[in-house]
Amino acid sequence: MGNSIMTLAEQSTNRVHQDKILIVDDDPALLRLLGIRLSAAGYTVESAANAKMALGMLKSFHPQLVISDLRMEGMDGMALFEQIRQQSPNLPVIIMTAHGTIPDAINATKQGVFSFLTKPFESQQLLETVEQAIRLQPSNQSSNDQQALWRTKIISRSTIMESLLQQTKQVAQSDFSLLIYSESGTGKELLAQAIHQASPRAKKAFTAINCAAIPEQLLESELFGHVKGAFTGAEKNHQGLLQASQGGTLFLDEIGDMPMSFQVKLLRALQEKEVRPVGSTQSVKIDVRIISATHKNLQQAIKDKTFREDLYYRLNVVELELPTLAERREDIPLLAQHFLNGSNQQTTLDIKGFSQEAMEVLIAAPWPGNVRQLQNVVEQSVALSTESIIVASLVKNALREDSSPLLSFQQAKDEFERNYLAKLLKLTAGNVSHAARIAQRNRTEFYKLLNRHHLTAEAFRED
Repeated sequence: MGNSIMTLAEQSTNRVHQDKILIVDDDPALLRLLGIRLSAAGYTVESAANAKMALGMLKSFHPQLVISDLRMEGMDGMALFEQIRQQSPNLPVIIMTAHGTIPDAINATKQGVFSFLTKPFESQQLLETVEQAIRLQPSNQSSNDQQALWRTKIISRSTIMESLLQQTKQVAQSDFSLLIYSESGTGKELLAQAIHQASPRAKKAFTAINCAAIPEQLLESELFGHVKGAFTGAEKNHQGLLQASQGGTLFLDEIGDMPMSFQVKLLRALQEKEVRPVGSTQSVKIDVRIISATHKNLQQAIKDKTFREDLYYRLNVVELELPTLAERREDIPLLAQHFLNGSNQQTTLDIKGFSQEAMEVLIAAPWPGNVRQLQNVVEQSVALSTESIIVASLVKNALREDSSPLLSFQQAKDEFERNYLAKLLKLTAGNVSHAARIAQRNRTEFYKLLNRHHLTAEAFRED
């Protein structure tokens, strides 16, 4: 082929890339011409006749590049660029204009536009600029299949999640501590795992611990480790999670529930990059990236004196906020089908999907429990379904039974302990010694549990 443009197109096609481009122009002839040229070069192309149409398309079509005319009726190219930058900060935009001047180009590139093409332009210039824009994106430095591996567990096609994942991929390359903030049930640990997989530490261990689920007296041993004989029951040396995660990533979930007395110990370990196992006189150097998560407002906790400000700034170098399921409703059909496929393996009935009415119910539901609640509703619907398609009535029933907001782990744990202790005291008529023996706890520890839940043995004793 003597034509250099055809050579570029052949090279692009040979790469079999699946990069997507959105073209925005109010000139139908130019849209068609650009679409032909870019499609011939192997790109997946969508077209929009104006900026508002383009913003709507971005909700479902997630391109690696936007090419927009500058002068259009209504919203112009630079206004469109500002909207795109707010939604997807890392999405490159190329601006085209027949009225381009050097000052326009300088101003546009200063504001963050990737490139500025003056019409008419050569096809080779267009293809080279497009290829450069896509190649220089952080998320396009390797093949799409290889890139997708780090985020395989995150099911999404929503713009808000795609924007978050672009930020995630970028910050994963650094070694800064990260704080993930979101409501319960949104998938904080999945995002933490994705960060680890996208980071240079991916080949080392990823370890997770729920700070709300570990009693205060055991938390230091779990994180720092202990030596044999350090306390009653310490029959052998135990390596803490900070050491076990050496070279990798430690995920501290529900960091806002960490006791104040332990926060200063964790801060010291992170500052000095070493830990001292309980009962040991020797410190051990550690090299661990910390990702923490919480559903609590830590700045308010600082004001309430329940969270240390110095630890907050040590953990929160970069903050990522996971959206609620209600903020990413376009993901509900994908997630519902994903959970359905998983549930099908536990039933003899091969359920194909949801009726249109059932899916409408799912999409419109409030979802206070987020993705975790959606999984529960889908699994319950599958368990009770007698047909190959899940109908709306099953979904409505599951939502009614699951309509109350899900408790946090700590709230559920407290409720269980309170009910369990009350049941023991009723059973023993308020005899603490007897109740403690049944619970396999000593009397001192049992009294502490009663005090924590504001229960008194006298209230259960018979007159």
